[in-house]
Parts: sequence; C-alpha cells; structure tokens
Amino acid sequence: MTQQRITITDSTLRDGMHTVSHQFTPNDMAEIASALDQAGVDIIEIGHGDGLAGASYQYGFSQAADEDYVRAVCNVVKQAKVAVLLLPGIGTKRDLQIAADLGARAARIATHVTEADISEQHIKVSKDLGLFTVGFLMMAHMEEPNKLVEQAKKMESYGADVVYVTDSAGALLPDGVRARVSALREAVSIPVGFHAHNNLGVAVGNTLAALSEGAGYVDGSLRGMGAGAGNAQTEVMVAALHKAGFQTGTDLAKLIHAAEDVVAPKMTRPQIIDSVALILGYAGVYSSFFLHAKRAAERFGVDPLAILVELGKQRIVGGQEDQIIDVAYELSKKERVGALL
Repeated sequence: MTQQRITITDSTLRDGMHTVSHQFTPNDMAEIASALDQAGVDIIEIGHGDGLAGASYQYGFSQAADEDYVRAVCNVVKQAKVAVLLLPGIGTKRDLQIAADLGARAARIATHVTEADISEQHIKVSKDLGLFTVGFLMMAHMEEPNKLVEQAKKMESYGADVVYVTDSAGALLPDGVRARVSALREAVSIPVGFHAHNNLGVAVGNTLAALSEGAGYVDGSLRGMGAGAGNAQTEVMVAALHKAGFQTGTDLAKLIHAAEDVVAPKMTRPQIIDSVALILGYAGVYSSFFLHAKRAAERFGVDPLAILVELGKQRIVGGQEDQIIDVAYELSKKERVGALL
C-alpha cells in the first residue's frame, strides 16, 4: 500500500461557479473556503469560472468583482494556498498583480493544449510575484501524449512549478489518462497534476489512473460542482484515495460536512450527468459550453445535443464561444428547410 502524499486542489469556488452561473457571493465563498481550509485542503481555487477578468457578456457576469472574492477568501483562510486561474487573452498581468496583493498565493495559468507558448509572460510574472505557479494544459484529449510533452516542457522552461493534464471536456478514459500522465512524468522534472471532468462518469476513476502513473496533484470540487457534469467530487475522491492508501492531509469527515451542510444548500441545480453533459464528453467539447449550448438551443429552437455534436466535429475550443451561436443558427436553418420540404 502506497504512502505517497498527494496535494489536493479544490475548485468548488472557481470551476463550481459554472454550476451557479457565477453567482456565489463573497460571503458564500468565504464560508465555503473556511470549511475547506478547516478540512485541510492544500489549495483552494477561487473566482469566476473562466478565471480572472472572466466576468463578461461572453462568459457571463459574476455576482461580485474578482477583488471582492479574493479579499473575502483570503481574510478567512489560515492554512491553504488561495489560488486564482488566469487564461491569457482574458486575464492580464495586472489582474494577477492585484490578486497577489490581496493575498492569493498560487496561480494556475491555463492554455489550450497546443498553445503553451502564450503562457510564458504570465507564468514568469506569477513567479516574479512569488506565487506557486501551475501550468494548466486544457482539452488534453485533443492531442496525443507526445504533443502534451512538447507543450509541458515549454511551461516547465518558463518556470512552472507543476504542469497539469486537464481533461476539460471530460472525454478521456483511464487508459488515455495513464498514457498522458506517464509521458509527462518521464519528460519533465516538475510534478504532474490531473484535473478531471465527469461527463462520462469516470472522473474519480481517471484521477486514480493519473495517480497510478505518478501524478502528485489532483483536483476536485465539493458535490462535484463544475462545468458540464462537474469535476471529480472532492469528498468522494478523497475517500477513494484514502482507501487506496494515499495520504492527502485532509479530514474526510470535515469534507463531507462542508459538502452536505455548507455547499449543498447554496446550489441552484443538482450536479448530474444529463444528456447535454454526456454529449460534451462523448463529442469531446469544452465543458464550460454546457450552459451556452442550452441557451442557444432554446433561442433557436434546436436540439442542444445536435449543437454539441457539430461543435465536436469542428473541434471548437474554449475562447470560441461565439461559434455556438453560429452553429445553432445554421442548424435552425436546416431544420426549417427540412420542415418545408
């Protein structure tokens, strides 16, 4: 039985913001963060679902400003590192500076799996600010392991402390996770992390697969909150890790309390694998397209599943949300033509 110590990052207050349409209040975040901190979680990621400066017409407006969230959480967290996410092209170096000034101690710099080169300046700024810095390679299912290795090495060369295989679409199965994590472990000298989405129902299994290949960092969210069908459910993931013999430094009973008594009452909808979330994983589409696709389907009177299948065929990725409207419109025209014929 292994005794490896695994670092746990909880994303309830960032990825989980998708579940509540980014409407957690600063007080909500402070209460949940305090519970996570008391449970011994290592890193607590917070903010808009699309990271710093994500609040917008395109991605959806959050209930409060980034600064309000960071300030509220940093005021109550005593042990964990408070982390923010930054997507180059959305967040800026100034946003990172403000977060650090307010008490954030970690930054996750996220790019599409083939675009690590755009992370260079942000990773270097993050390191200059003294932040623990994670390179986050999203949509990892879209490229083979050798391509991930090439991109991970870039992030390592820029100064990242950890590099992540990020299954943003929840499209990977355990063998695909093992192949990618093992390739990175052999190629880089920094630790490797794994971030799962549950669109195919295998988030916890995929996390265990990543750990079996030497990943040292894994992510979850309470009640599984997150884009699409959500993330690996933190309290379930930790229970599985403890049964497998991994050390996490977390108190499972306190995590269960945080999920049941603190988070669950604040959820606006259950986190389930519905038909739309399932097709996200099956078609390999970015999980944060979940609500966008549902809204576009209602607006144009088309099947949201058809939208997602077409997005998958076109290999649409994060940052191309405007294409969801285009696809829905084109599908509506086809359906109208079909009805006339």
